[in-house]
Amino acid sequence: MSWNPILDTHVPIGDAVDSIETVIVPRARDLGGFEVRRALPAPKRQMVGPFIFFDQMGPAEFLTGQGIDVRPHPHIGLATVTYLMEGRIHHRDSLGTDQWIEPGAVNWMVAGNGITHSERMDGDYRQTDKSLFGIQTWVALPEDQEERTADFIHAPKADLPLLEAEGKQVRLILGDAWGEAAPVETASRMFYVDARLEPGAKIPLPDDHEDRGVYVLAGEVSVGGQRFEAGRMMVFRPGDRLSLEAGAEGARVLLLGGDTLGGPRHIWWNFVASSKEKIEAAKEAWRAGDWAHGRFKLPPGDDAEHIPLPG
Repeated sequence: MSWNPILDTHVPIGDAVDSIETVIVPRARDLGGFEVRRALPAPKRQMVGPFIFFDQMGPAEFLTGQGIDVRPHPHIGLATVTYLMEGRIHHRDSLGTDQWIEPGAVNWMVAGNGITHSERMDGDYRQTDKSLFGIQTWVALPEDQEERTADFIHAPKADLPLLEAEGKQVRLILGDAWGEAAPVETASRMFYVDARLEPGAKIPLPDDHEDRGVYVLAGEVSVGGQRFEAGRMMVFRPGDRLSLEAGAEGARVLLLGGDTLGGPRHIWWNFVASSKEKIEAAKEAWRAGDWAHGRFKLPPGDDAEHIPLPG
């Protein structure tokens, strides 16, 4: 589609500095050859809506023969989506899914009671020079869906709603915003948006979602009378009508949020749950390593190794 008038409403930016509840500076970590910056969970903010984990991967360059190799590992109580701007990652999971994750596509993996997956740059792709730049997020499941059956859904880039208005191109990755809905069914109401803004372009935050945050991926934006550069996440007060304005070089931002859950979550390694007991049960199941009959299976085609339980 080429136009959505809601994106051009003149929502005032104003000088309401108090509308920004929290500013998060991600923690950088070198994983040997490329850097990851983690915005969520943060000391003052565990979640934004149901989003409980938010990592920026790269930008990074890999030479021929190099690449990421995340061995099979387990998850419970969450759904994941890796959204790429550059590069490709080979996803395999214990459901039998064998899918390349490519820029702009959505690959929604629901762990529920348990899933195992691997993420690699392998095969012929490994024998090329390549780049990697993307965001990996985890979405905590509502308590009544934590024990659900695992699932995997792929939505190509072409299937995602693309909204274009003056000076902006907005792709809806997950959930609903500005009257549009992404094709993947989520476990709770949320929104996840990739927005490219030309210099001086403005975009309103969805005002019908309880919790809202913005991550500046590139460039600079101003909101509430303050400017924020790339690598910052702002979390906003519920209900305030606000918009972002791109700086002189333009900006690329990710908007995210949605309904808050009924309470905080426990996080240990790759496990997310509403109770410590569920975490402990998952630990024991992975430690047991009963791949044929136990709670966790290894991905077909990538079952020769796995990441052991920490500690």
